[in-house]
Amino acid sequence: MASIIVRGLDEAVKEQLAAQAAEHGRSMEAEVRDILTKATCRPHIGLALMRAAQDVGGVDDLPVPERNDDARAVEFE
Repeated sequence: MASIIVRGLDEAVKEQLAAQAAEHGRSMEAEVRDILTKATCRPHIGLALMRAAQDVGGVDDLPVPERNDDARAVEFE
């Protein structure tokens, strides 16, 4: 099993992790392991949308309007 070290973690984040771990009745290491595992298993929204489009027959027949306008610069005031 692999190990990692996280440097520069804000103390408030560490305290929140410790509180969450206590709420769930496990060590802080087990809490972080669970958070990382869940985070890496989340579906990628782009892939999910692509699969949904494929399930209904794809998007090849959708009209794509031609762009004939010029790009504009954003003005911050």
